[in-house]
Amino acid sequence: ATIDAKMQQLLGARCDDASIMAEMYDHMAGFKQLLDSSQHGEMDELCHRFPSFYRYAKILESIAAAIQSGALPKL
Repeated sequence: ATIDAKMQQLLGARCDDASIMAEMYDHMAGFKQLLDSSQHGEMDELCHRFPSFYRYAKILESIAAAIQSGALPKL
């Protein structure tokens, strides 16, 4: 819910993905913890219940795919 609320603020302010990543830096560890500790289907349920959380997950997914493909370098 915390991630969703912050994302709602950022999306309401029409932030782009780069700005969102900068603003959400402090929430990455919490997201990773959710990802690592969730059981099958739980992340899907969170994404369904919290649309802005879903948007954040999709941004992270896109970045991970770009890093994996080599389009973005690893830091």
